[in-house]
Parts: sequence; structure tokens; C-alpha cells
Amino acid sequence: MAHLPLSLVKKFYYREKLSTIEIAKRLKTTPWIVQKFMIRKKLPRRTFTEANKVLFERKPKSFSLKQKLSKKEEALKIAGIMLYWAEGSKSNPKNRMWTVDFSNSNSGMIKVFLKFLREICGIDEKRLRIFMYCYADQNIKTLKKYWCKTTGVPLRQFTKPYVRQDFLPEKSGKMRYGLVHVRYSDKKLLLQVEDWIQEYLRRNNI
Repeated sequence: MAHLPLSLVKKFYYREKLSTIEIAKRLKTTPWIVQKFMIRKKLPRRTFTEANKVLFERKPKSFSLKQKLSKKEEALKIAGIMLYWAEGSKSNPKNRMWTVDFSNSNSGMIKVFLKFLREICGIDEKRLRIFMYCYADQNIKTLKKYWCKTTGVPLRQFTKPYVRQDFLPEKSGKMRYGLVHVRYSDKKLLLQVEDWIQEYLRRNNI
């Protein structure tokens, strides 16, 4: 049985959170030998849940938070998290919903939230998606052009719209440009926004 440096195996596995495959590469051996060594030394291995958590923590972010904010930027941050608190989809582990998803029919609110994502959160523009909700009596091409210009998001990043057929004629025109969802798929950003919301509520005793 190969002899491995116990202190290094512990350091790599517990402190640096490396996998047995990564440890094997560091020590120029095989994962099987590392695993057998850990069993022999009675070193507890991570559970499946713990292993997934480590992988998540080590996954690189798709965004870059701005660290030092001016008063104007701090106000924008607060506006962004309050808008999301009111109109954003919250995390749901049961349904594995981990996407930042803000919906509204008001172009001003959409612009403010996008400004928050871009200037405060430092998102990757290519990951932005726009999902449009409208009625059958509305011109989809016209609506897409409107929201493309409003959001600054190219049409290729618009997903297939939901067109509602069963609407009441008397409600026609209430959402002149339909409703859009601004979506950004990154669990870490969603959790960050939710943390900011809770931090704001605690700070203001709400």
C-alpha cells in the first residue's frame, strides 16, 4: 500500500477542498490510491450534498460586483434590490429555480433594474435573456423592437414569447407593450441579491 503524506492529504482535502482526483494529480499518484489511503487512515469523506456544495462554491462567477459605491450607486443598488423584492422570482430549492427573474410591464422599472444588474452587479451581457408575455391581438414584432430598444438586449437573446389567446377584449390595451421578464441564470447572483435584500431589511429593522 502506497504511503502518502497524511498532513498534505488533510490539507488538500479539508482546507483546500480538493477532490481525490485533484489530490492524486498533486501527489503524482492515482485517485484509487488516494481513496484507499483515506479509508485506511479513517479520514471521513464528503457526503454527496457536501461535495455538491464545494463544487458550487468553487464554480467561477459570471458577474463582478462593484465594491466601492458612490452615493448615487448606493441609491441604485437599493432601488434594484427593492424592485427585486417586490417583483422578482425568489429562490426555490424544491423546484430548483435559481435564476434572477424580474418581470414588469413598466419600461422605467425594467431600465432601472437592468442598470442595477449592469453597473452594480457587473453581469455578463451575453447571459441576459428577455422573455416576453403578450396577447394575441398585439404585434409581436413591434413589441420585440420596442423592448430591444428599451433594454439594449439584442433580439437574438429574446426567448420564445408567450402569446395569450384567452384574453378579454375589454382588457385590451392595458399592457400596451406587453410584459417582459429580465432573466439572468446564475444561482450565485440570485443568492447575492436575496442576501442584499435581507441585509437591507435587518439594517432598517423591517
